[in-house]
Amino acid sequence: QAQLVESGGGLVQAGGSLRLACAASGRTFSPYVMGWFRQAPGKEREFVAAIYWSLGYTYYADSVKGRFSISRDNARNTVYLQMNSLKPEDTSVYYCAGKTDVGGNVYSQERYDYWGKGTQVTISS
Repeated sequence: QAQLVESGGGLVQAGGSLRLACAASGRTFSPYVMGWFRQAPGKEREFVAAIYWSLGYTYYADSVKGRFSISRDNARNTVYLQMNSLKPEDTSVYYCAGKTDVGGNVYSQERYDYWGKGTQVTISS
């Protein structure tokens, strides 16, 4: 059984940066795609970014394009989310997720099999 553990959340001022990390463990865990989603209070969880584990293709939500960058370290089984130029509206719980099947699109959270417990990101104005 795979486990995903996020880290790196915190409180920063608007315009600042944070780097989230998601460490994956589990002998049989071999993701096809790793993604980041977020959920703000009173809102539904939304797609943020995704990366194909082997090929490195990346995808971003329009709201974070140009500010966030997703990357992975295959040797460490870790995916990162570098967040720059943070805004108060980026305040959310950020979740890491793993998708092991090859079907479906990377934006749909229903296609992801494994989820971390989330890390809180708070941006003050």
